[in-house]
Amino acid sequence: MPPDPAESQRLCLDPAGGLPRLLEIMRRLRDPETGCPWDIAQDFASIAPYTIEEAYEVADAIARGAWDELEGELGDLLLQVVYHAEMGAEQDRFDFHSIANAIADKMIARHPHVFGGESRDKTPEQQTRDWEAIKAAERAAAGKARAGTLDGVALGLPALLRAVKLQKRAARVGFDWPATAQVVDKITEEARELVEARDTLGQAEIEEEFGDLLFVMANLGRHLGIDPEAALRAANAKFTRRFAAIESALARDGRTPVDSDLAEMDALWDRAKADEKADRAAQE
Repeated sequence: MPPDPAESQRLCLDPAGGLPRLLEIMRRLRDPETGCPWDIAQDFASIAPYTIEEAYEVADAIARGAWDELEGELGDLLLQVVYHAEMGAEQDRFDFHSIANAIADKMIARHPHVFGGESRDKTPEQQTRDWEAIKAAERAAAGKARAGTLDGVALGLPALLRAVKLQKRAARVGFDWPATAQVVDKITEEARELVEARDTLGQAEIEEEFGDLLFVMANLGRHLGIDPEAALRAANAKFTRRFAAIESALARDGRTPVDSDLAEMDALWDRAKADEKADRAAQE
């Protein structure tokens, strides 16, 4: 039962109110009579894109080492969970407390080597296998046993992340290249097929071959212990940084990239690259 109006206002304005404060703020925002019209109009589907966006902003803050921003980004992500929890409570499906208890129960069940009597003397690989066995048992008990190895890998995941998850699933049943060299050979093959498609086939076939090449690149990252999403984010950041250096160099002459040409910008790019290497060497 919601608190009386005076108690609700006191809690919402309490700077030390913590999680109860946030939950009450969300309840007030969603109140059909006194809440915010925008918040009232939302549903699970309309909020889901914001949830994904906030998760990426958390990852971005971590990747940039922006520790002064991380607290706020984590708060934004927590708000998304609170939002979904309030909508679930309104529909008598679940609430924040049942969500928290459900994940707590899951963590207890999936870590018998910490909370139960099993030995902790296992490799991370063995613990991963045990984790998957426990998850399979949970699905079977709930009547949700997978029909296929790849069932249950969420369609809404970013494509690179989903590719890696699909590949990991297949690898667990032995469908995987045993050595990295074979993955590299496959990349060469796919690159050749992409060039052939570009020269002789239509746009749909070119796109298909391009997708095949990206898929194998993700597989190479997995074999090398590299997260493709993280690697691409780092490459994006490097490109942004070096292109900004080009713009800064041109700005010193009162120019912009449109006043330059490719040869000059390539030279400025190489200079920015060399400066970065020199800075790294000086810090080592």
